[in-house]
Amino acid sequence: MKNEEADVLAALRAATAARHDELDAQTPLAAPDVDLAAYGAHLRLLERWLAPVPAWLASFGDGPVLPDYLGAIRADLAHAALAGLTDDAVAAVPAAPWPAHASAAYRWGVCYVVEGSQLGGAVLYKRLAPTLAPHPLAYLRGNGSPGPRWQQFLAALRTQVVEPSQIADACAGARDAFDRLIALNRALHQAGARCGA
Repeated sequence: MKNEEADVLAALRAATAARHDELDAQTPLAAPDVDLAAYGAHLRLLERWLAPVPAWLASFGDGPVLPDYLGAIRADLAHAALAGLTDDAVAAVPAAPWPAHASAAYRWGVCYVVEGSQLGGAVLYKRLAPTLAPHPLAYLRGNGSPGPRWQQFLAALRTQVVEPSQIADACAGARDAFDRLIALNRALHQAGARCGA
């Protein structure tokens, strides 16, 4: 059982490593000097990516459920410090629907990416909070340390995704989740390049 438990996490990490690196290097918060406009662009990107996911997950009778990360994103976007600094370039990008008949394992893979992003958010919060004050960066801050939630998620993942076919489905879901976010990020860059031309 221990080897099976290690396999799902190792497989997910291996399946998404290159995508994770690409995204980390190119998101609006990757620049060395991040400002509030970049944070607003980052939030819009995540909002567009996450918006269809809760309803999609709820359409199934099994599998993972996510906390209300969208609520935190939208609260941050509504903060007065971002007034006039965000645009809707990402909103113009058509979003493909998530698969209607996805397995529970595939959905666990998607949620692996969403939940994992909370760990990165905590790191970003420590780096950006002094610079971007007075914005509270509530989305990045979360509800305290994301470590316990992450460990609970991994424990559930490891009990639900154990068979090789399930692990393959989870990896497919995780890759798709990254690919959708990467595509949105590229569209954001392209929109910015057109505006700057």
